[in-house]
Amino acid sequence: MRVVIVTESFPPDVNGVAHCALQTARHLVDRGHVPLVVAPATAAGNGPDAQAPCPVVRVPSIPLPGYPQVRVALPSRRVAAAITEHRADIVHLASPFILGVRGMAAAARLRIPAVAIYQTDLAGYARTYISAGEAAAWRRIRSVHAAADRTLAPSSAAQRDLEAHGVPRVQLWQRGVDTVRFRPDLRDEAMRRELAPNGELIVGYVGRLAPEKHVELLAGACGLEGVRVVVVGDGPSEPTLRSALPGAAFLGRRTGDELARIFASLDVFVHTGPFETFCQTVQEAMASGVPVVAPAAGGPLDLVAHGQTGLLVPPGDTAAFRDAVQTLASDRALRHEYGTAARALVEGRTWAAVGDQLIGHYADVLAARRTAVAA
Repeated sequence: MRVVIVTESFPPDVNGVAHCALQTARHLVDRGHVPLVVAPATAAGNGPDAQAPCPVVRVPSIPLPGYPQVRVALPSRRVAAAITEHRADIVHLASPFILGVRGMAAAARLRIPAVAIYQTDLAGYARTYISAGEAAAWRRIRSVHAAADRTLAPSSAAQRDLEAHGVPRVQLWQRGVDTVRFRPDLRDEAMRRELAPNGELIVGYVGRLAPEKHVELLAGACGLEGVRVVVVGDGPSEPTLRSALPGAAFLGRRTGDELARIFASLDVFVHTGPFETFCQTVQEAMASGVPVVAPAAGGPLDLVAHGQTGLLVPPGDTAAFRDAVQTLASDRALRHEYGTAARALVEGRTWAAVGDQLIGHYADVLAARRTAVAA
């Protein structure tokens, strides 16, 4: 198959959409298919895409006001031209909202089937950033996804949200995790001594530092005796969080093997954001053999088996996060039990396995389109 992946974000960006698009492109190449990526230009311009396993067409973009790490594509004819020149059999729309809208329009005009990947809770972000923006966000989501031949939701909670808001033809497609890179035996005692020189229990958060992530909910854990909170990531909320989380270590953005060592060196992983459609960092922590504390909302509902691989708590409840951390901090055997079970639960969730599922969705959509044309 010749596939054009139109994505709102792509490496060197570090986020779930970029990572999933990269893994999808790699898997398609591994399986003998021919992908092309269309993505916003980076701040450095259209330099070489060293990580990309296939050609990448970059579309002019501007930084998002107030959050310059995120870039927004500008209107461009390059999207339609790329789809046409690649002779695409199918168009893959990764978290379509701006660039993906143009990709959907081009696919419809060229009569090429399209699969839309729902990945970002834009309505939730609208509630956070724009008090009256949620309804408008859902109207746009519904408009884009209703035009696709199939929408793939990353979790059962996301699937229910989409269907409740009138999006048709929704099916579940979860995300993979690199169980070779993220694994328990990377636990680094030297790193642990550096982060917790007095032998404290290390509680970590990994992700963007932005208002919708509500990392300030770790404040209660910062006040626990014998606990060191470690924050990995960057974003516009970092200055505020440094004040809100006294004693926490801020490591900035970390990636690759270094990030894997950090995950494996944690005692407890905490994710605080209530708007996650999936939550890849939860899976990476689980693959690293680390018990998880997460809100009982969105993607973590599918990922964390409460009382088996971690603890789910009411979203937005600082005391509940603190108490969950305290429960795990006070019971080493329970941490080991949950971490071992977490690793076992995700071992089959490789990117190869979910990539093959995605190719199956492509094949189904192409077959349905051929049947419709023949009729």
